[in-house]
Amino acid sequence: MKAVISMKGKSFQREFDSNIIYGKKIGEKLEGNIFGLEKYELQITGGSDKQGFPMRKGVKGITRKKLVLSGSVGYRPEGKGVRRRKSIRGETISEEIAQINLKVIKEGSKKFDEFVKKEEVEKPLNEPKENKTEK
Repeated sequence: MKAVISMKGKSFQREFDSNIIYGKKIGEKLEGNIFGLEKYELQITGGSDKQGFPMRKGVKGITRKKLVLSGSVGYRPEGKGVRRRKSIRGETISEEIAQINLKVIKEGSKKFDEFVKKEEVEKPLNEPKENKTEK
């Protein structure tokens, strides 16, 4: 499972063993040790399942449900008063969840910027594509 950890507009991704957090809900707090962040405190803010459906706070359980939405997580209406039926994943983390979003509540001994810079260095640089024109 992937975790997107963010603080003050900066974020990075980490892969981790997800068995530890099964059963946790959106809004619950976690220790940063799970993700390699010593003495950090994190809060679950959301996520999405393997098919890309977003998790929504207030939807009980782990199943996917169809709800009539007028805005917020899972649907952005084009006009005022527009509502649509959309599929939403429940607020509890299960085996079906592919990614969770976390925010930093309490920073540890190492600064958050050090983790972000470290992740940027490890990423391979994308080489620019050659512009081929056919004649």
